[in-house]
This record gives sequence, C-alpha cells and structure tokens, in this order.
Amino acid sequence: MTAPAALNIRLTKRLQRSLRRDPGLFFMPALLIVSFAITVAIHPQFSDFDLQSLAMGALPLAFAAAAQTVVVIAGGIDLSVGSMMAVANVLAASLMEKASFGQSLLLALAVLIGGAGIGALNGLIVVISRIPDVVATLTSGFIWGGVALLILEKPGGGAPQEFLNLGTGTLFTPWLPNALVLLAAAVGVIWIPLRRSKLGLQLYAVGSDRIAAFRSGVNIDRTRFAAYLFSGLFSAVGGVGFTMTTGIGAPLAGVYYTLSGLAAVVVGGVSLAGGRGGMLGPVLAAFVLTLIPTDLIFLNIDPNFGQVIQGTLIVVIVMIGGFVDMERSRK
Repeated sequence: MTAPAALNIRLTKRLQRSLRRDPGLFFMPALLIVSFAITVAIHPQFSDFDLQSLAMGALPLAFAAAAQTVVVIAGGIDLSVGSMMAVANVLAASLMEKASFGQSLLLALAVLIGGAGIGALNGLIVVISRIPDVVATLTSGFIWGGVALLILEKPGGGAPQEFLNLGTGTLFTPWLPNALVLLAAAVGVIWIPLRRSKLGLQLYAVGSDRIAAFRSGVNIDRTRFAAYLFSGLFSAVGGVGFTMTTGIGAPLAGVYYTLSGLAAVVVGGVSLAGGRGGMLGPVLAAFVLTLIPTDLIFLNIDPNFGQVIQGTLIVVIVMIGGFVDMERSRK
C-alpha cells in the first residue's frame, strides 16, 4: 500500500471516529451555512446591521445551549438554566444601573462567580438527594425564577454604555460583531481547557456508562456536581450577555432559554443519553434557531410559527439519531 493511500485511510478513520463522537461537528456548520444562505436569498439587503442583530439575538441562547450541553454530556439534564440566566441578568442590571464601567466589570465577575455557586447548589441537590435530574432541576428552576422576581419585579435596571458596547458594538469591521467575539472567547476559555482536562474525560465517561466509569475509578458524584457547576457558570455568562445586548433585566425571559437551549442541544447533535457530542454543534444550532423566526419576519409570516419549525426539526433529528443507533446495535 502506498503512503498516500495509507494516509487517506487513516484520515478517513479519524473522520469517522470524530463523526461518531460528535455528529454536530460536521452537520451543524453545513446546516448553518444553508440557513444563512436562505436568509440572504429571502432578504438580499442583508447588511452588517442584520448580522449584528443576529449575533446579539443568538448570544444568550448560545450560552444557554452551552450550559445545558455540559450537563447532558454527563448524562443529566438541567431545567433550571433559564432561571439561572434570569437571576444573573436581573442581578447584573440592578447592580450596574448606576455603576461606572470599571465597577461594572467587577460586578460582572461577581455575578459569574455567583452563577457558578448557584450551579454548585443545583449539583448538591442532585447528588445528595438522588432525585432524578429532571425533577430536581425543575424544582430548583422555580426557586431561582422566584429569586429573579424578588430582585426585579418587572423589566428594568441598566448598565453603563461602555459595558453595553461590549455586546452590541463591533471590532475592527462592522462584519465582526463584538457579540461573536465575546461568545467565542467565553466558550473557548471555559470549554476548551475543560474538554481537554481529566475532568472533561470523566464527564464523557460518566455520560457514556456510569458503571464502567465507576469501575475505572471515576468519582461519579463529584463529576456530576462539576457538570452542574459549569452549567451555572455558562448560564451566568448568558445572563450577563443578555444584559449587554438588551440593556435591561428581564426576570421572566428565562423560560424561553430553558426550552430553546435544550432544543439547540438536540439539534446540535448531542445525545440526550449522554457521553456523545460537543460544544460547537449546540452553539451553532443557537444561530440556526435564531435565524428561523428572522426568516419568517422577512417573509411576513407570524414568527411564532417558528416554534412549529423548531419542533419539527427536533423530531426529525431525534428520529434520525434513533435510526442510526439502531443500525449500530445491529452490527
């Protein structure tokens, strides 16, 4: 066998392994390109302003998807993501309303630490109580949703303009929104080191097979606890990002991000059974899900119809995943 042929075989096998491990790594970029092409075809006047609006609209959803992804990979689910985002959002908007830019940065850091703490509390509830993740996080979601309303009863608050520019401005060129830079930086700083660490491997191991992971010496409870901690951290980043892009605190906005974040995880190719998938797919899926109602608006169709399209897309993808798993089990 010639050297080029052997190299092609190795590359093919590597691509196949990557596809099995993270289907969204290949599927989602293609879907995003197709979705974006459809948007431009529908709205030929698509400008840098439209791109900035898309990035700002997708930013909180992308972080909600990231928060959910960490837990789902570990074999769990977090139905309190939206509520944690709401707490971070209203807390940031309330504290920053009369703060300077420097103070706002410090307050944002404090909110992120608080978000990680809330996630840690969720993890303790799940690990110590042994209550199913769905029940435990749904209950805690009600609690954090109530806390958000106690902090801010109705939309309000604010932040200094310099802080808002971090999420609404542009860098170097109008075609590179700060929201995209912020998203890439935050996900890269948090997820890439985590994914490459021992803890990252343990998250996948626990999600794939808890018994096998336990026999391999993985501390199951500690790993699941860490997953919820990072979910809280990503949720807090999303809440602060929502403050940046809207300029206000909205205590009731969390419900949308809980459901849509989970939808982005499914569309992004992360297995709800755990142990398979990555961060890129759900983050890109957040942009696809944001483009759907945008396209409907351009077509003068009720944007609420977008929920029907999103639901259909999720059903189709789940069915395809089920068929693929069935074929694998037969082999």
